[in-house]
Amino acid sequence: MKILYILLVAALIPVSLKAQEMQFFRPNNQLGVNVFETPKIDTVPFTDLKVKVGGNFEMAFQALRNFNTATPLTKTGFTGNVNSLEKLTNGFDLPMANLNVDAQLADGIRMNITMYLASRHHEDTWVKGGYIQFDKLLFLKSDIVNMLMKNITIKVGQFDVDYGDQHFRRSDGGNTIYNPFVENYIMDEFATEIGAEVYIHTNSGFFVMGGITNGELDATVVAGTKIDSATNQPNQFDPAFHGKIGFDKQVNKDFRVRITGSGYTVHSANSSTLFGGDRTGSHYFNVMENQNIANGTTLSDENDYSPFSGRLNPGFSEEVNTVMGNLFLKYKGLEFFGTAEDAKGRAITEVNERKATQYAADLIYRFPQGKENFWVGFRYNTVTALLQGYTSNITINREAGSLGWFITKNIMAKAEYVNQNYEGYPAANILNGGNFHGAVLEASIGF
Repeated sequence: MKILYILLVAALIPVSLKAQEMQFFRPNNQLGVNVFETPKIDTVPFTDLKVKVGGNFEMAFQALRNFNTATPLTKTGFTGNVNSLEKLTNGFDLPMANLNVDAQLADGIRMNITMYLASRHHEDTWVKGGYIQFDKLLFLKSDIVNMLMKNITIKVGQFDVDYGDQHFRRSDGGNTIYNPFVENYIMDEFATEIGAEVYIHTNSGFFVMGGITNGELDATVVAGTKIDSATNQPNQFDPAFHGKIGFDKQVNKDFRVRITGSGYTVHSANSSTLFGGDRTGSHYFNVMENQNIANGTTLSDENDYSPFSGRLNPGFSEEVNTVMGNLFLKYKGLEFFGTAEDAKGRAITEVNERKATQYAADLIYRFPQGKENFWVGFRYNTVTALLQGYTSNITINREAGSLGWFITKNIMAKAEYVNQNYEGYPAANILNGGNFHGAVLEASIGF
């Protein structure tokens, strides 16, 4: 299969060199920073079939340290204290890389396929997903449809579910070019699901989106056999629905405001992964893990055993009902991005929903004016959640400071200092009194 991918790339490169510009497209470099939904402005004339082959690559050097206050614990089948943390040292993390193939199939019709060439969670090549986006429907030869499509975008395929705005700013395997920090949120809302989204844009800046998906990362046609504890019925694998309403306006040449509200709901899933759908893994390595546990599993490689270091998945695998609000303000080089999230859900073995809330704020200053190829930033991120089997909430807090430089529009370097604390975990849990802190340096390429 890898040979086929290489041959595909080799075959497409000559075409990609002829035409790099795509219609209604988010660039894979600095020009894509602070771009959310793909723009509706028609600035690229269609001439013929165009194919663009692009990629992302990141490499990081980590200097983190960790500690906890968990009670020493032994487990049958495992060696040593399973609550002791791995001792960390300074060193390079596993690099990650993506391959992006975009094709302009017709006027106003674009296709995307993204592949994870190498990542922490899946070291082998995996297809992330692919979709087709319609911004024009000229093949219907209808003046009414053509007029409507001036304000409508339709996306169909397996794609990033457009829940919230943070997924437009997150790191995705080798693609870290849009993220001013090294890692994503503690509770990382990201999943690729099969479905469709319809956007309605207005010239005033208001827009609305409605979407429906299969609610699954790993699609299945096999009927459910597990019994839902809340209904006493077999799983039905209902479709998931999501939506967004927002306002995004460049008020003048110096000031932009964007405010959105999003929601996602699914009532019966085979395995909902809205908070655990990342197939690449965290960009903090080994921070709160125990190698004795890894050695006792079939996945003895710690990269596979615990790929989501520093994150929290609330475990809403059966039912999810969640809403998020986002505010983005940018005045000249100063920008603010805020998130407030209220999520409820449960696993199939639970009768009642549990709750998780997340708040985050990014303050970034980009300079010099006109280029904005340097930045300094600070992030505060906190999550409070009731986990399955717990009687009281746990809390995780993170502070992160960042310095960055776009050496060119395709080459980026950044340095981050992070401090993360774990509160409310039982004494017998490895995260009791947990903390990790230190610096991470990362270089990234996107084209």
